[in-house]
Order: sequence, then C-alpha cells, then structure tokens
Amino acid sequence: MTTQAKILLVKAGHGLTFEVKTGQRLTISDVDGQQAADFVAVAAADRTEKLSPTHTRRQLGSLFFAVGDALYSSLGRPLLRVAEDTVGIHDANVPACDDTRFTVDFGVDGHRNCLDNMHEGLAHFGLSPFDVPEPFNLFQNGPVTADGRMRVTDPTSKPGDYITFDVLDDLICAVSSCPQDIIPGNGLKVTDIAISILPAPLDAAGA
Repeated sequence: MTTQAKILLVKAGHGLTFEVKTGQRLTISDVDGQQAADFVAVAAADRTEKLSPTHTRRQLGSLFFAVGDALYSSLGRPLLRVAEDTVGIHDANVPACDDTRFTVDFGVDGHRNCLDNMHEGLAHFGLSPFDVPEPFNLFQNGPVTADGRMRVTDPTSKPGDYITFDVLDDLICAVSSCPQDIIPGNGLKVTDIAISILPAPLDAAGA
C-alpha cells in the first residue's frame, strides 16, 4: 500500500510549526545544502514537556547523536529516534539565535532570527518565547575543539541531504531555516528547508 507523504516547505530565513503523531516518520531535508535548521518540539499532551538537548546529552553520554539514538524530553522520555541520517553532523549545544544575537553582537536591528521564527507558530499553541525549547540545530556544524571550546562553521550538508526520525509520541514541532547571513553557519546564503511527514514503513505496509 502506498501512502502519500505530507510535504511542507520552510522558506529561507523563516519558520514553520506543525504536528506529528506517534508512529509517523518525520524527515527534515536541506534543499540546497549548507543550511542549518533549528528544530524544537513539545509533547502535545503536556506542552511543558520539551524535547531537550540537555537531557539527551545526559541519556546518551555524548554531545552528539547518531542513527539509532533517541532524542529525549525534559522528563527523560524518548520522543524521537534517529532512523536515517545522510549527514551525521548536527549540533545540540548552541542556543537559537534571537534578536539580541543580531542587535548586541552584530549591531543589526530587525534581523529575522530562529527564536522568533519558531515562536511565531508555537504562540498559537499557548507558548511564550520563554517556553520555546532549546533547539537541536540540524545540519549545523558545531565542532568542539581539543581545548573544549565550541565553534560554528558552515554545514557539511549537500543539496538533498536529510535526517529522518521515528516519532515516538504526539508532538508539536517547529523548524527555523536559520537566517544567519553575517558570519559562517549557512554558507553565508540562507535557503529553504523541506519537511516530509509519513507513516512508518510498517504502518504503510498495512501491518
């Protein structure tokens, strides 16, 4: 049995909020390559329970995640599991860029930013800007140096690269196509992010 995927497009430098259900598969794709995508989620049943990089690092004992790893909530529950990943390099340490990142650090007023991009949609679910979780920065290249310092460099992702998650709980998600175009992080060119939502292969086969 063939099941039609739901396809969404996050326009360059903007955000999108959407819902996924238990048993679905969520794929986030870098359309043109070298574009970071900030990704957050909250549990649909209890929006105070957040997808948490901090708790994921504790559960995995690692700063990074790989295929087969779960991403955990602020209550220590697995909410997503990495099923496929054509890149293998993502970041779970750097907070979302916000207005102060541009006004304070770069002296630029009114620049689009990931926090506002994600909050625009999440606000309709009753979340304040302070309720927006810390992100998983998909495709973002954030190596940790030998002396323990964090860096942000351009992603290694190529056009069409993607990461796919098995959805383990009903979630409200938001993705921002990171608008950073002042320093390296998106190849200094902001581009689109694509989202595909479809049932897990077992469900699609009618099992």
